[in-house]
Amino acid sequence: MPFAAIRGGTALSDETELEAYLASLLRLENVGLLLGAGASVAAGGHTMIALWTDFIGTSPEEAAWMVEYGFIAENATSLPRPTTPNFEHLIDSIEIALSDWTRQMGMFGDNPIEYEPAEQELENKLSRLKSVKAALFRSVVNAALLRREWWLSPSGVESHDEGLASQRTILQKLVSARQPGQSSPWVFTTNYDLAIEWAAESIDLQVSNGFLGTHTRRFSPQSFDLGFRNTQARGEARFGVYNIYLAKLHGSLTWKEESGQVFEVSAHLAHQRIETFMGERDGSGLGLMVMPRAAKYMDTIGYVLGELFRRFAEFMSKPQSCLILCGYGFGDEHINRLIRSALLNPTLQLVIYSSGFNGDPTDVNLPTALRKLLSLKNPRITVVGGGSAFAYIDSLARHLPDPLIYDEDMRKLEKALRDEREVQEREVAQGGRL
Repeated sequence: MPFAAIRGGTALSDETELEAYLASLLRLENVGLLLGAGASVAAGGHTMIALWTDFIGTSPEEAAWMVEYGFIAENATSLPRPTTPNFEHLIDSIEIALSDWTRQMGMFGDNPIEYEPAEQELENKLSRLKSVKAALFRSVVNAALLRREWWLSPSGVESHDEGLASQRTILQKLVSARQPGQSSPWVFTTNYDLAIEWAAESIDLQVSNGFLGTHTRRFSPQSFDLGFRNTQARGEARFGVYNIYLAKLHGSLTWKEESGQVFEVSAHLAHQRIETFMGERDGSGLGLMVMPRAAKYMDTIGYVLGELFRRFAEFMSKPQSCLILCGYGFGDEHINRLIRSALLNPTLQLVIYSSGFNGDPTDVNLPTALRKLLSLKNPRITVVGGGSAFAYIDSLARHLPDPLIYDEDMRKLEKALRDEREVQEREVAQGGRL
């Protein structure tokens, strides 16, 4: 599929025009990314379609049971191309059934003995439903693991590892584009994986993710108001910043809650917890991850996730801000609402990389929330598509401009030197003709 991009109601002619526009956006006061599952595909992550296919392949009995009891349609289990159900609605229906069947189990306590067969049948259904829910959650965790060797390596991901090459390129370009006095870029993500953390560590870039501490890292939101500086610099550093801000809006595989506080653990310890969870038959979750369900909005009002969403909304409300979306499928309505509300900020610029966008803003195959944004024909909204070759994080890495090495004063000096050189060349040429 050829390159396709539209800004407002006007199509962009080619990638060069898009790159020039992105270069201008990176000069704004505030720059941020919103990354979804699609942004981790190149690193081994799964999209929701791949996640569901993996579930069907690894848990066929659980899938068949859900078909039998009406939780999913039969075509949702038809390999190799199953129809992916609405994952949020599926988890919601399972949790409603769990609540209802648990309530019914409580009613059998004082009933006569003739009700024992019905009680046993309900108990079996309840036990099976718990195992189905655990299997679904294991698929979600498995989709976020990326590569096992990254978890086990004591040195993390090496800088030469190509699995996170695009993430490294994007981070380097973003921090290098910051001008003196401008804040560090933000990275907001709905992913539980460690792609951004590992990419930043491999290039010695500091990550401010809301946790403070050396051996015990506790969530301290005031850390988002702090930055890094080079104490060896004389005067203000002319280009670049030294850290990024990272907000994991749905939690992380390395978070845990204990004694009413939230801590961040090392990847090695987190991997041990993950392996234990993956072996459970009736587990219901892991750490502070917000599993994909419509009720996740309620899960985001707690102390940690509520603070991260506040920072997300605050970022989009700041003047002269740009938010680039990549790999986000508009499946989270609570995030969609924040984005739509943020458009009331007249200086907010949105750039959306969508794998399904083919240049037609009315395409019914696009997510409803994206079609609504396109229908606005707002010149502050740019959508980039053209198929998977142009839609995921490798394309964003290619389109972002390379770091500038001259500021305005240096450009003036360069122009003066070039003009002087041209004068000298003309004088030499004229002297040769005399």
